[in-house]
Amino acid sequence: MRLAFATVISKVPFPGIVVLLAAAQTAPDAPQGPIQPLPFSHKTHVSSGLACRDCHATADRGEAAGFPALSKCMACHTAVAKDRPSIVKLAELYKKQEPIPWKRVYRVPDYVAFSHKTHVGTAHVACDTCHGSVQDRDVIRKEKPTSMAACVDCHKQNGASVACDYCHEPR
Repeated sequence: MRLAFATVISKVPFPGIVVLLAAAQTAPDAPQGPIQPLPFSHKTHVSSGLACRDCHATADRGEAAGFPALSKCMACHTAVAKDRPSIVKLAELYKKQEPIPWKRVYRVPDYVAFSHKTHVGTAHVACDTCHGSVQDRDVIRKEKPTSMAACVDCHKQNGASVACDYCHEPR
């Protein structure tokens, strides 16, 4: 059985391996995440000693957590795994000064005023409260709901306001 599995894996192109890894860590009924322009494993980066805020630097002081600048990625990847096709593509984007066109996994409607600064910086909500066990994931998918009901339930459990104008601007 191991030989057959190894044979299948050796014939799967690199992005296919990422899909297989995602399937291995995802419940059968859970929605899959979007296909990203580059494979990125939070699990690998966290095991290397990086914390959420090392890359998502504005998570505790900005409205959005943001993505790291390519210079942050290239600080390591000029030497680490530099010959991998995905890192070669990363380096090309860096040279052209083009951002990685990541596809969003979590999104709230435009009429909702959500602030990472308020949640992470002020209320000290841990990242995994809303995003799940990202540190254990090779591929990110939406694990927790961002529905109004989920937010209201969390606000009630934590004694935060559930007044409409707390999260919604009057129209």
